[in-house]
Amino acid sequence: MQGQVENDLGRILIDKDVIASYAGSVAIECFGIVGMASVSMKDGLVKLLKKDHLSYGIGVTIDEENHISLDFHCIISYGISIATVSDNLRQSVKYKVEEFTGMTVSKINIYIEGLRVID
Repeated sequence: MQGQVENDLGRILIDKDVIASYAGSVAIECFGIVGMASVSMKDGLVKLLKKDHLSYGIGVTIDEENHISLDFHCIISYGISIATVSDNLRQSVKYKVEEFTGMTVSKINIYIEGLRVID
């Protein structure tokens, strides 16, 4: 299902990949986030995604009421509070995605897939 925004001039359809790409770009700007992760189901390996493929680490679901649910698979910096990073990510993404799409973000799930030591 695509997201949609309606006004008096017509309807705007927003593809899930557009929402995922935007959410990914917002997420990597957040303090403590190293990047998005891709998990190989075959061998259970976690891979850090390059900036061109951020949307692969983000799941987007749009329900019947046109609300967005986001699943983030993240790699975070070692030594930083997971709770702090998660709260910052949730607040930033919720605000910016709602502003960008005009839709409501109802749920943000964060899966910490790994840690990286940053110099």
